Order: sequence, then C-alpha cells, then structure tokens
Amino acid sequence: MTTKYGLKEMEKEYGPLTFGKALEAHRKGEEMTLKQFAKVLGITPSSLCDLEKGRRIPSVKRAAKIARIIGMSEKTWVKFAIQDMIREADLEYNVSVA
Repeated sequence: MTTKYGLKEMEKEYGPLTFGKALEAHRKGEEMTLKQFAKVLGITPSSLCDLEKGRRIPSVKRAAKIARIIGMSEKTWVKFAIQDMIREADLEYNVSVA
C-alpha cells in the first residue's frame, strides 16, 4: 500500500510552508549552525534567525540571492517569499510553489 504524502498533506500537518521554514530545513539538512549558515549567506545570525522565524520576509531580490548562494532554484525561493508577503497582507491568493 502506498500513501501519497505531498505538499498539501505536509501543510495540513505542519502548517503552510514558508520561506523561513524552508530556509531552516535547508540549514539543518546541511547540518550547519545558525552562525555558520549566516556566514555563508553573508548576513548576521540575528537576521537569519528573523528570516527563519518569519519575523522578516525577504525581498524578492534577497530571496533570489539567497537561493543562488545555496545553489537552489531562484524561482521556488522567490515564490516562497511572495507567498509569505501575500499571507502577511491577509489576502487569499496562492502562488504555485513547485
């Protein structure tokens, strides 16, 4: 028996996937401390913490830069940031993040 467990199921269980949650998951997957990862990104540990905790949403330009630095899809990470901005504005639009 196979169980389909995708983004929708994950969001149901853990809440919406945000830029910050994705960034924290990536950092932990790389087994890096907050301080180490902040250095890689060229930002302060407190700025990284604010991003991961969702206290700050990166601009589209900053999201793309972070994606380039970590070698991930700029398009996906920019979509995460835009969706967070939409959520913060309390609008009910969805950006397809794939």
